[in-house]
Amino acid sequence: MKKNKRKSNKWIINIILGFFCLLWIIPTLGLFVSSFRPAEDILTNGWWTLFPHKQWTTVSEIKLPKTTDLSKPIEVLGEKFSSEQLSNGIKDAAGDRLVWQDPFARLLNVQHLKWKFGTKVTLNNYDNVLNGKTYKLNMPDGTIQTQKGENLSRAFLNTFTVAVPSTVIPLIIASFAAFAFSWLKFPLRKTLFVIIISLLVVPIQVALIPIMKDYTSLGLNGTYLGVWIAHTGFGLPLATYFLFNYMSQLPKDLFESAYMDGATNYQIFTRLVIPLSVPAIASIGIFQFLWVWNDYLISLIFIGSQPNVQVLSMRIANMVGSRGNDWHLLTSAAFVSMILPLCVFFMLQKYFVRGLLGGSVKG
Repeated sequence: MKKNKRKSNKWIINIILGFFCLLWIIPTLGLFVSSFRPAEDILTNGWWTLFPHKQWTTVSEIKLPKTTDLSKPIEVLGEKFSSEQLSNGIKDAAGDRLVWQDPFARLLNVQHLKWKFGTKVTLNNYDNVLNGKTYKLNMPDGTIQTQKGENLSRAFLNTFTVAVPSTVIPLIIASFAAFAFSWLKFPLRKTLFVIIISLLVVPIQVALIPIMKDYTSLGLNGTYLGVWIAHTGFGLPLATYFLFNYMSQLPKDLFESAYMDGATNYQIFTRLVIPLSVPAIASIGIFQFLWVWNDYLISLIFIGSQPNVQVLSMRIANMVGSRGNDWHLLTSAAFVSMILPLCVFFMLQKYFVRGLLGGSVKG
């Protein structure tokens, strides 16, 4: 009885998790598919038309007499319809769809429901969003517009320049700190640890103005060094706490044996602790990298919004405001910003769960 209840509970949990995964996957898939579709297709039909689907397809045309009065019922193939019905499209007795092609020319389209799938895919959207060159865009009404690209390649490099040091530096410092708090004895160890962990509850917004004043006096405002230091400071409390939980659960016998063999603290840290703590370091590294990569506020405050120093989050936010209808650029820009975090996650995912669970259970 208990086993059946556990199985039913497991199925319920799996269904709920699957539902939430589906809520995330469907719009993401739509975003991904749209980023490869021509702009004129994005503006005229949905992203799902790239997959097999039924669609009304024109198979013939009917030319009505020029004397046909559009204000009265119009006779077509022995049936009568209003001009409004033909404008919206209406089925006849044979199951075909009748719709105006050009009411002024008295020209009707006869359409059948057929299976179709989109075959047009292009990399032009990525090319246009990554460079700042001028390109021509075919609109659904047949007109041609000339637009300028976004040159996101510069913002991508800026984000990469900010994210990598802002991830590596706090990981190195937090690893040393977590090892010290876990296995070394020194005055005020517990007090310092409590102070560091208490910084987790300090809102970032409260610290921005004092830090910016200090940066201005030191000449760090608007520099990459300044934003590296800011991200390091804001990320250190969580990284230290996370790594402490993992390192403090490592077997004590390893350290005692290493000390008996004459190993120094630095040798123990580099040859024992770091190799054993790779899952935890990878896990917190993923969190730190994703946070820094998607950061908007700290980069805006400490780097600025000039085009030559803007990061991806700022540039895409500007695009949403200035190019709200240019979905061919917005979808490709979204995936340009997602590709590196996804690569980092999938490369380190084998350590992710192990790192999250490490240190959670004693004994």
